[in-house]
Amino acid sequence: MRRIFYWIKNHKLVCFLLIIVIYLLGKNSTFSFKNFSSSSSSLPQRTDTFSTSKLGSSPSEVGDSVSDLAPSYESAPNANIKERLIVTNSYLSMQVSKVTDVQKQIIKKAEELGGYMVNSYIDNPNDVASATVTVRIPSKQLNKALQYYRSLSIKVISENLQGSDVTDQYTDLDAQMKIYEKTKIIFEQMLDKAINVQDILQIQREIINAQASIDSIKGQQDYLVKNAEMAKVTLYLSTDELALPYAPTNTWRPIVIFKQAVRSLIGTLRNIGTLIIWIFVYAAILVPIFLIYFLIRKRIRSKKP
Repeated sequence: MRRIFYWIKNHKLVCFLLIIVIYLLGKNSTFSFKNFSSSSSSLPQRTDTFSTSKLGSSPSEVGDSVSDLAPSYESAPNANIKERLIVTNSYLSMQVSKVTDVQKQIIKKAEELGGYMVNSYIDNPNDVASATVTVRIPSKQLNKALQYYRSLSIKVISENLQGSDVTDQYTDLDAQMKIYEKTKIIFEQMLDKAINVQDILQIQREIINAQASIDSIKGQQDYLVKNAEMAKVTLYLSTDELALPYAPTNTWRPIVIFKQAVRSLIGTLRNIGTLIIWIFVYAAILVPIFLIYFLIRKRIRSKKP
């Protein structure tokens, strides 16, 4: 310990430069030595919002978010309605042998059942491939499609089926539309009796606003109906179950622990290699400084009696 303190005391400039190097390395490079098992923290989720510009569009052009149309309060369900509108979203997380082949089979089956692909992409296809496929399938064919998709997997890691009842929203919109239609009829009757130009223009503006509200409500109703008719299925595929968004939660599994340890080792080696590269790059500046320092220090010592 004394030698270390003695060396630091006699080489203050070197210690100061080393502190600067460590500071720069810590500031400009980010190293993560934490748990590498969560290599796929979250896959991008598709969030679509409803706008009146999409009114009257085909199901593929309409968004997938129903919450934007929901009122700020939750109304009690009407038990007298026999046929209810249910918007269904299904999520499957599956381990498969070949991601690309299963991806094509999923899209092909959706088209055979009268559906279509919403989006599809593959990540890291040359290594541990993973993919996300979103398809729309007629709600009546949903169970048949899910059964087929399960058969394509080595193991289903997670399955989640969600249903949103939008019947009351549709009914409320229908009631609002009737009010606007009655209001429009009243303004049209007033327009027939109006004589003043200013009154005529004001009444016409009110009629246009009422018609715009009616068209907007019809678009929202059409949006709800199309979403209820076509169920959305999102499938997460990977050859490695740890790369899926729903990682296995079983207790002590040697294979899983081995994979986690290997990933952690690879990550640590990468970080060490990154650190070596940073030191090598900064050496182009630091080595000349050290040489100049030692030459000056040697010359000063040689001048001393």
